[in-house]
Amino acid sequence: MLGSLTLDQLRVLVAIAETGSFSAASRKLRRAQSAISQAIATLEDAQGVTLFDRSNYRPHLTDAGRALLNQARIILSSTARFEAMAAATRNGLEPELAVAIDPLVPTAPFIDSLHALRDAFPHLPVSFSTEGLGGAERRLRRGDAALAFCVLLPDVPEDIVALPLLGVRLVPVVAPIHPLARLGRPVTRADLDEHVQLVLSDPSTPDSPGYGVIGSKVWRFVELGRRLDFLVAGLGWCRMPEHLVMPFLAEERLVPLQIEDDPASVHGPLTIYAAHLRDRPLGRAGAWLLDNLQARFIPIPAHPGAEAVREMSADRRHI
Repeated sequence: MLGSLTLDQLRVLVAIAETGSFSAASRKLRRAQSAISQAIATLEDAQGVTLFDRSNYRPHLTDAGRALLNQARIILSSTARFEAMAAATRNGLEPELAVAIDPLVPTAPFIDSLHALRDAFPHLPVSFSTEGLGGAERRLRRGDAALAFCVLLPDVPEDIVALPLLGVRLVPVVAPIHPLARLGRPVTRADLDEHVQLVLSDPSTPDSPGYGVIGSKVWRFVELGRRLDFLVAGLGWCRMPEHLVMPFLAEERLVPLQIEDDPASVHGPLTIYAAHLRDRPLGRAGAWLLDNLQARFIPIPAHPGAEAVREMSADRRHI
């Protein structure tokens, strides 16, 4: 009961409106017609309104009845969702699933998996957030996310369970109007030192050492999209995820850079992990989402040794 209002009264109101009569509603609800009439009379008396015009053979909703019918449907729909969520929680489903993602992670496979998650758990509230580099791990540690898809460098922390999910290849690129694109040869470190490098940085440590930075002219960005805008405008060069710049390369809005003795070229793709805190195991929906995503990606080797990861971190803390 909601004050003097009951869900049963609202169900009766909706049933009469949908079937067109008190008798048809009684058959639909398998109740005596007198009980149907009494429910509506009680509702009208308690709320001080007339819901049905009974002057004709069939009852017709009044203006107030039509307005309150819409509200009744909203309340009953919310109640159904509440009951479904409660039942799912009793069966081990988390009340809500919060997911965080780093900006370097390709989103297309995640969108497909989130569609599938919604079909599998239609009443589960899902929140999805993406921030600057390192933002997904921070949300995980603050308890704002149960599952994070992120880069973990220089190594996987002891308190995090991390599954290697996919590799993202970073390619050095520049706009065709940029002086580096017009050299007509592989670029050297001396060439790069003369030009601005556009660096994606962790906003929580903006003044940390510039690992992976070649030269002294650096512009730092938190947003990957903003950096891409500056890159296409010819304001600098940088390493970008291959999946993101492929359309720009095909349209010749960007061109690849070949860097002599590029230390980043020996490390291979950047590993993206699916991660959660060790002391906070995933619920049913989180585990389901992780399994679904794994099926969409080609398996990659387990996390490399600490020494190899330390070498990688020198080029990837700022990318």
